[in-house]
Amino acid sequence: MNKKNFQSQEEKEILDNLDLKIKKVKKTKSNKKIDNSAEIKQKYEERISNLREEKLRLLAEMENLRKRANREKIDSIKYGSANLARDLLSSSDNLSRALDSLPKEKDRTQLMDNFVNGLKMIQKELISVLEKHGVKKIEAMHNKFDHNYHQAVLEVETEEHEEGIVVQEIQSGYTMHDRLLRPTMVGVSKKSAKDKKD
Repeated sequence: MNKKNFQSQEEKEILDNLDLKIKKVKKTKSNKKIDNSAEIKQKYEERISNLREEKLRLLAEMENLRKRANREKIDSIKYGSANLARDLLSSSDNLSRALDSLPKEKDRTQLMDNFVNGLKMIQKELISVLEKHGVKKIEAMHNKFDHNYHQAVLEVETEEHEEGIVVQEIQSGYTMHDRLLRPTMVGVSKKSAKDKKD
């Protein structure tokens, strides 16, 4: 009996050890499963986070594209007729030159006066139409030279004005809304040679 108990005791210890090993293996496997599931969960969370950031970037980019398209649409409406306006300005310049080259009023006949008055009315209407569409003349005379709006064609020696003042307008310049359509061609004052020596 003692032998059986011993064997059973020995068997019992072996069985207990075996049970402990099985439990350890099961615990290790479950820990690995938990670790694996934690890793998988973390990977999915990272992927979700990356997708969320990507979606936000795409939404921001789409918003920027929409805003840019709206700006371009407004600009094309606002400035789309710039080339036409430039061409009309050339016609207006020619009309002004024609009116300036006519003889003085005292030397004209009644018929010629009527013709001149008709041309002046056409010129006023042309300027009115251009102004209606945002085209405005740049006032240059007796102002400081500004390279953004003026194009210096010549320098004029003068003692009446300080250096860098527009004293002659050769061709009028215009803006369309807030953009330069055509610069004013001007003559700019400079000190005379004898003033520089003094």
